[in-house]
Amino acid sequence: MTTPDRTTATRSPQQSPLHACHERQGARFVTFGGWQMPVEYAGGGVLSEHAAVRTAAGVFDVSHLGTVRVSGPGAMSWLNTVLANDLGRLRPGSAQYQLLCTERGGVVDDLIAYLLADDELLLVPNAANCAQVAQILRDLAPRGIEVADEHGRHAIIAVQGPSSPALLESLGLPTQMEYMSFATAALAGVPLSVCRSGYTGERGYELIVDAGRAEGIWLAVLSAGAPLGARPCGLGARDTLRTEMGYALHGHELSLEIDPVSAGLSWAIGWDKPRFRGREALVEIRSAGPARRLRALRASGRAIPRGGMHCFAADQGPGSPSLGTVTSGTYSPSLRVGIGLAYLDAHVQPGQHVGIQVRSRLEDFEVVKPPLWPSRVH
Repeated sequence: MTTPDRTTATRSPQQSPLHACHERQGARFVTFGGWQMPVEYAGGGVLSEHAAVRTAAGVFDVSHLGTVRVSGPGAMSWLNTVLANDLGRLRPGSAQYQLLCTERGGVVDDLIAYLLADDELLLVPNAANCAQVAQILRDLAPRGIEVADEHGRHAIIAVQGPSSPALLESLGLPTQMEYMSFATAALAGVPLSVCRSGYTGERGYELIVDAGRAEGIWLAVLSAGAPLGARPCGLGARDTLRTEMGYALHGHELSLEIDPVSAGLSWAIGWDKPRFRGREALVEIRSAGPARRLRALRASGRAIPRGGMHCFAADQGPGSPSLGTVTSGTYSPSLRVGIGLAYLDAHVQPGQHVGIQVRSRLEDFEVVKPPLWPSRVH
């Protein structure tokens, strides 16, 4: 289940431009990243919402995600000296999973970069990190490069699941672009961007639209999806879906103290680039080998792991040396067992077993290489 945001508990959370829609649809809300967002809806809850994404389509409001626009002559070339992945691989109309690292190799945020043109990019950071990402880029930007924090100006609607192409095609929206590419379109006269991406492991799309015109788009998508079995889904299902895929969540599997090499994200680093923020530290970590690695866990019995639980040798428990810590844990609706993600000592390999103290029992978990559920994004 998505963890409530304790860092913003004393401040009034922001609300999505679709908040009134969610209230009418019987949503239960949670504060996450400083935003009040649906965690599940009346009429089924997390299990049925998860199943809808795996078998038909789910529609998520992820408008809490930030947007930062970087523009100016040479914007892409400059940003490529800051972000870890290689923007030089992109062409206008494509998107890329990216990392903004600290000089010590920790992760300020993971985000999606949309290349609009060589002199303009739209970045989509996590909600809680958007302002920090924008400020770091402003501080580093040379004269002529503008960094604009547009958090709250856009709504983002994710349509995920095997029926999502048919759903969007019924609305006249493009669906045949390659994975991690996007197209501009319009629905009922409202301009929007359609990106073939997502956070569920299913084929899916994310629609970016002006916040003031988002409600009509949300309602149109749900109306078109109803005959296909689509339903609105909250952050609870988003969390179970991404955990099955082994996708990192910042603040859990990524942080200022956790590097992307340990997280299994070396593929998202442009190692051949001569310069990016944190390069020297990350090269050193890769050369030495990380002390711990992110692994997936699958329960042998009925136990459900939770974040913060310690892992031990399979036949031992508290009092013996800890092999690592669970970062995310939940019940997998697809596998019907408890699953989790954990940072374990590097010598612990997939196929081995660890013990986790769950209440009064030492429960057995198999260590596996993510994903726990087959990816169907392509």
